[in-house]
Amino acid sequence: MRRSDVPVPSRLPVLSASVAALVLAQVLVGSPASAGAAVGPERRAAEVAAVTYDLGDRAYRLPSTGEPVEMAGVVHYPKDLGSAPRPLVVLLHGWHETCADRAAEAARSAAEQAEDWDAYAAASEKLFGWPCAPGTPVLPNERGYDYLGEELARRGFIVLSVRANGINASSVWGDGNASARADLINRHLALWQKLNASGRGGLEGAFRDAVTNKPRRVDFRHRVDLNRVGTLGHSRGGAGVTWQAADRHRAQWPAGVTVRAVLALAPAYNVMTEDMSAYGITRTPLAVVRGTCDGQVGEEAFAFAADAAAGGTAGFHRRAMRGANHNYFNTQWSPSGGQVAARDDAGHDAARPGECTEPGGTVYDTQLSETAQRRAGTAYAAAFFERYLTPSGRSPRGR
Repeated sequence: MRRSDVPVPSRLPVLSASVAALVLAQVLVGSPASAGAAVGPERRAAEVAAVTYDLGDRAYRLPSTGEPVEMAGVVHYPKDLGSAPRPLVVLLHGWHETCADRAAEAARSAAEQAEDWDAYAAASEKLFGWPCAPGTPVLPNERGYDYLGEELARRGFIVLSVRANGINASSVWGDGNASARADLINRHLALWQKLNASGRGGLEGAFRDAVTNKPRRVDFRHRVDLNRVGTLGHSRGGAGVTWQAADRHRAQWPAGVTVRAVLALAPAYNVMTEDMSAYGITRTPLAVVRGTCDGQVGEEAFAFAADAAAGGTAGFHRRAMRGANHNYFNTQWSPSGGQVAARDDAGHDAARPGECTEPGGTVYDTQLSETAQRRAGTAYAAAFFERYLTPSGRSPRGR
């Protein structure tokens, strides 16, 4: 999370120029005016479909505490899967409320105003429950990246966004939380390994249409290239994907799975960790992106990621996205989505309308709209995964 005592001027992020495929994305990310054009119509040739799966809110229990965790996700993929296996990109959200309890949200806001911290804690417990109370909708944090999943699928990737509400609601913190998120990714990848190999396993017959929720059969057998997996983690999910791909933890990947690219989006690392080697990622390309108006993750995220990648030759890239905050990358966390606990986390000054900074910051940028921020992030992510997950460094569609 945030730390104010980390010196940052000498460590400001500069994206490595060694990745030629990212040049266009750099231009788009750096300019709010051009961000809306980040994804051109020529990239939209493939028709996209989406399915969900949910193996239960108590699909397994955290080994360290026994708390329940779900196995659920949404999958975006080209309708025409073709005959050749396609790269898989796994998306993982971060720490956020788990239950869409509007009464609890109102009670928490009132308790905060009244400085009634017992009432605040009681309301928060409802918002961070797992499983959610009967009649209370699940907050679908994994659906906040549908826009990204759709665009990557148009470019030929199969994209899985997994839900981690059980981990968000758990008592597991720090490095243990990152480890739990990494384990969740590996469990999903193991399911996909079985499905891809034989059509069997826990995902057999589990898919439902992402819009109608009706059962849908999709034949993914031999269509997923698990030797070309990319991961993207947002917020605490960024710590999870870094941990999962770290040199020390590669042996925990399911058989037949190789992670070849990791993107940490506004990653909330445990910056007080005493064991950096647990995050050391020298054999897999790592990129880290953070907005200059991020209200939840400080610039120390760049220094942490650089330390994790130190000594590696696979590739390390970092990017400061001007005018971007933390929450707009996830539509469920953004005000326009109308979801519980959604907000603009950037710092603002009434005397500087349309601009933003870090909370307590003094350097202001023109704030990106929700749409512009997502388009800029999508352009970067697409360029990054095309560079590292495809032999030619181009879209895998039509393969």
